[in-house]
Amino acid sequence: MTTRISGAKESVEHSLYDESKPWYGPFKWAEEKSGVKRIYIFTLAICFLGVYLVFGWAAQLVCNFVGFLYPAYASMKALETPQKGDDTKWLTYWTVFAFFTLLEYPSDMLLYWFPFYWLVKCVFFIWCFLPLENNGSVILYNKVIRPQFLQHQGSIDNALSDIASSASKFVSKKLLQNMAGEEKKAE
Repeated sequence: MTTRISGAKESVEHSLYDESKPWYGPFKWAEEKSGVKRIYIFTLAICFLGVYLVFGWAAQLVCNFVGFLYPAYASMKALETPQKGDDTKWLTYWTVFAFFTLLEYPSDMLLYWFPFYWLVKCVFFIWCFLPLENNGSVILYNKVIRPQFLQHQGSIDNALSDIASSASKFVSKKLLQNMAGEEKKAE
């Protein structure tokens, strides 16, 4: 367990000093101004965020900001690279994000009464986008979403095809009726 914790600490420290990361500048500035190591500033920021998500005002906004901002930035960067692997990683995240949002919506009224809901949701989002090979989004996609998708893909495709066909027929019928009505007016 100690090895895992020290490995995580080393990974975080490496990330905090990685000049290619978007948070490099703010942490460098904070370290220079305060004289406190970045890892301690990071730890303090995480603690503050945790307390804020439990007791703070607009915790929903902050939580959704965390779950959206960095993944959106990383997704745009991934689109600009020629590698396919990073695109797949972020598509997996957004699939899990959408799936979670669909599950969360009907239960909103009950979940908001859960005292640590925003903190748990924020930790869930962070787990889903952690820069690990098997982060939360990969695990959830492979264990939950993908098997269900593969099982029901044929019926979903058929239903979507039927809906598209019905919509096309409806629009064509309305266009023909409008054109016929305009021809009668012209006579």
